[in-house]
Amino acid sequence: MSVEHSSQLLKGALDLCLLALISEEPSYGYEMVRKLQERRLTLVSEGSIYPSLSRLQKQGLIEGYKVASEEGPKRKYYRIRRAGEVKLAEWSAAWRELAQGVDAVLKGGARVN
Repeated sequence: MSVEHSSQLLKGALDLCLLALISEEPSYGYEMVRKLQERRLTLVSEGSIYPSLSRLQKQGLIEGYKVASEEGPKRKYYRIRRAGEVKLAEWSAAWRELAQGVDAVLKGGARVN
């Protein structure tokens, strides 16, 4: 698969992935990129996550706050809000259903009437 095509697929799932990571523990940008890359989402960069983080924050799903850092300026951490927990459950269920459908199509699975 081309990098461009992989990148387009990732864009559709990035908000969900970030919300899931933040639900595990509050995190800052670079830390989230590292965690995503460790989980095989290697196309993710800091530049690609900030528009998603901004969108999630504007939707009231996460909130940002600054924490002093031993290594330079304060870091902006993000934590999930109650609305984010609800949305994460909804998006996760929708993603699983979509993934099952796509997988069935790719495998030539049975049709649902």
